[in-house]
Formats: sequence, C-alpha cells, structure tokens
Amino acid sequence: MSDNDILFERRGKLGLITLNRPTRLSALTHGMLLRLERQLVLWRDDDAVEVVAIQGAGERAFCAGGDIRVLYEQGLVDGRRNFKLYADEYRLNTKIKRFPKPYVGLMDGVVMGGGVGLSVHGALRVATERTVFAMPETGIGLFPDVGGTYFLPRLPGQVGMWLGLTGNRLRGADAVAGGVCDLMVESGELPHLIEALAEGELPAPAADRPALAHFYDIDTLFQGDSVEAILAALAEAGTEWAAREREMILTKSPMATRIAFRQLREGAGLEFEDCMRLEYRLARFCMTQPDFYEGVRAVIIDKDHRPNWSPATLEEADDACVAPAFEPLGEDELPLP
Repeated sequence: MSDNDILFERRGKLGLITLNRPTRLSALTHGMLLRLERQLVLWRDDDAVEVVAIQGAGERAFCAGGDIRVLYEQGLVDGRRNFKLYADEYRLNTKIKRFPKPYVGLMDGVVMGGGVGLSVHGALRVATERTVFAMPETGIGLFPDVGGTYFLPRLPGQVGMWLGLTGNRLRGADAVAGGVCDLMVESGELPHLIEALAEGELPAPAADRPALAHFYDIDTLFQGDSVEAILAALAEAGTEWAAREREMILTKSPMATRIAFRQLREGAGLEFEDCMRLEYRLARFCMTQPDFYEGVRAVIIDKDHRPNWSPATLEEADDACVAPAFEPLGEDELPLP
C-alpha cells in the first residue's frame, strides 16, 4: 500500500479525507482503514477542525468497498487471517458514527461495501447524479455489514430489507428518496460545497424527499416474518417487478440470505455498538464458510457468475444452519471504545 492511497488535508475549518485509488474504484485496504482511524483521533482533538468530510478521487467511485481479492487470497489459506481486518473496520465504523464533530460523506460515484461504512454513519450524506449505492454482499456469500445491521432497518418502511436481500442499486435522487442520503447536489458543485465546509458552513438536509419508485410494493411485500414469506408474497403479487425481485433474491447465497434476514430484523432493536458486535460474529462465521470464497470466485475471479452455493437451497440453509453465526464469542467479542 502506498501512503498516497488515502490523503488528509486541512482547508480552513475542514479536515478533508480523499480515498485515492481511482483505478481500483478507491477500494479499501487494511492500511487505509488504520490510517483513517488515526487521523480521525487527531482531528477529534484539534479545535481548529470543526467539520470532517470524505470523498473519493476520480469520477467513477466514492469507494466500491474492501479489497475483496486480498480477503479471498488470505482466507483460502486460513479464514481466521481476515478476522483482524473486520475488527479494525468495525471499530472505525463505530468511531465515525460517534464522531463528535459533523462528518460529511460526499457519496459521488459508486458507494458499496466498505465505502458505505465510511459514509452513511456521518451527520450528512450527500448524493450526486453519479451516485450508485448498493449493498450486494449476499451475492458473494456475505451479509450487509459495516453498520448495515443498524442503518438498514431504520430506512423508511422495508427499504432496508429490500436493499439487503436483493442487492439493488439506488442512483442519484433515489438514494435520497430511500433515506440513504440527506441531500443531492450536482457533482460539478462539490468543489463549492467543500469550500463552504471549509468556512464552517454545513448545508441543510433536503426539506422534502422525492418518492422512491415501488415504495408501496417494497413496504408491503418485504414485511414478512421469514425469507420464505417474502418470496411467497413476491410470487403472489403477480407483477413483473415482483417476479424480478424474487428471482434476484434466489440467485444469492441461501445461507447469506438467511443470515441477512435475521440480522436486519434483530438490528432494528439493537444499539449501534451491539449491531457491530453482532456483525463481527457474523463476519468470523462467513470467513470460515465456503460460500464467501465461491461467491468471490464466481463474481470477481473467474467472473462466470455461476456460483455453487453450499448449502444449495434455502431449505437446507435453515435457521439451525445459521444459528452458530449469531452465537456470542465470549472473550473474542469485538472490543469497542
């Protein structure tokens, strides 16, 4: 990792973070996470810094997530080698959520995976016409993490469950309509917004949110008390949209889908720190299961998009199958400040 992969600068009252790997869609490395955590501690204690903002370099992405290839390669040797990265990442997500000064996510371009955890927990989330937000983790044998346990259930209606199970993408204004972002500006206006932040001026969230397409369908069809109930509701709806959403869920890892459903239902009643502790349990479990490595192989390595999931069906990946993922870790629980 180069020290230039993540940049920090002071502009007036603003501490500005730039994720600087544009050719890799600013994918996060372990080193970048650690450097960002150290810098936040410095700015937290610096009275001259009144606001912090984070952006991605280039025009394509804010941050497309973690460097999945590294996790894949390390985990093939021993999945436990990835435990520390998740612990460090979730600790950073918690510090962002609890940061005592305004923290602004400039979510211009692709925002997925680890990039979500660096942006959505801030005081202000800014979308542009180039924003593409998604949490597609169940498609690679994972679950919507980096705080998804907390923020997804708190989106309007059942939008969070819909996003978590299908991996659907929200673009631009839809990210505001779905409650993921607070306001939208044109990407060309971001330099002016950064100048305003440097003066200590924080823009207000949008007064009125536009309506999210299919919101009624999402809220109605994704409120079931099990994955099977949601799939049945989608089948019974008899619409092209519902059929497409149902088929999308069925392409994902059955085990990850089962985990995500329980995770999001439980997360609705948990405080943020408890959500992160739960995610750490789930991450440790997934790193020692075959679906993550098979999902990454199919989507990123070989790109054949034909994963052989294990278990292969939701019937096999039942509640008893995923129950160990939720078990407390005792002395190995995620330590948080």
